Amino acid sequence: MPVTSDPLARRYRLLLLCYPRAYRRERGEELVATLLEAAPPARTRPSAREAVNLIGHGLRARLGRPASRTVVAWAGLAAVVCGLFTASLATRLAWETSRPMPDRAEAAKILADVLPGHEVDGIYVPSGLFRIYGEPLGLKDVDLLLFGEGNEYALTATTASRNGPPPVPLEQTAAVAQQRLREGGWTVYPPTHNDMYGCAGPPCDPTTIPQDTRLFAKRGDTALEVDLYPQRGGDSTYLAVSLGRTTPAAVVPASVGAGLFGTVAGWLLFGWASRRTQAPHPARRAVDVLFGVTMLLWWGPIVFSAPFALQHHLDEPHPQAHPLWEWLGQPIFSLFFVTGCATALLGLALAALPSRRAQLKRVAA
Repeated sequence: MPVTSDPLARRYRLLLLCYPRAYRRERGEELVATLLEAAPPARTRPSAREAVNLIGHGLRARLGRPASRTVVAWAGLAAVVCGLFTASLATRLAWETSRPMPDRAEAAKILADVLPGHEVDGIYVPSGLFRIYGEPLGLKDVDLLLFGEGNEYALTATTASRNGPPPVPLEQTAAVAQQRLREGGWTVYPPTHNDMYGCAGPPCDPTTIPQDTRLFAKRGDTALEVDLYPQRGGDSTYLAVSLGRTTPAAVVPASVGAGLFGTVAGWLLFGWASRRTQAPHPARRAVDVLFGVTMLLWWGPIVFSAPFALQHHLDEPHPQAHPLWEWLGQPIFSLFFVTGCATALLGLALAALPSRRAQLKRVAA
């Protein structure tokens, strides 16, 4: 389309970028001329209604297959899942802006303030933010990620514990800890109580099952969890503490920006493949099947995992939210993700094959 100094025409042409290039080349000037003719003389910008209309119709035109009633839904599924995966990647990268986990000095000070009179047996400080079985993720761990042990890849924490009989009743320890946390400026969440084990009956009286007590608190970028366990033996653990970092401030803008980018890219890529494989195309059926398999492999873990993650977050406080990829079933279902990437790439490769119409034109030439 030719360049013009008319600002309204330039802005109309900018909105027409939502349409495929071939459409703009064939009908762009005609459409701009019609819009300019219908616009009031003093207008310098498209109206909101015009902008929404052009963007919506342009994105629909990128999908091709005008007679299809489902192509928009399929494109939406592809775009959203691409946005979720790119947001997850950005989330992981943004976590690198977090401070290291609390060191021994910081942990010892917090423990002395919150749990006076309880000498822990030791303080363990991890060497990184994320680990799998306590080690940095490496190529040697690919088989663990792909074959069902990806849930072991998790955020680390500085931990401490104490074995043996508690010096005071656990109820008193919990009450003192909550009071001192509030006095220290911590945000204290309601405690939770969970059965130490399930019923082994019948007969079974749930009221006789001992329960642990879990305290949660947050101050600044530090998250605290205190677990108190009823004694089950002389040397059993009665106190466990973990100190971690809350979600860094960079995570939200990074994930939102990357998610929007991935959603748009997913729509455009789906639209390209959809237009390429309009009949007649030798690989149309194969591409459709591969796309369906890809969506099943990518959306299946999400549909399975997201309700469990939501229920888990509703069941207990979370001063430190689980990262986005865990809501998507990753990396525990990473084999599904990798296989879906392979089927998607194969489908795109087949979509890139020339159509029968292009082959006939080439032969005729």
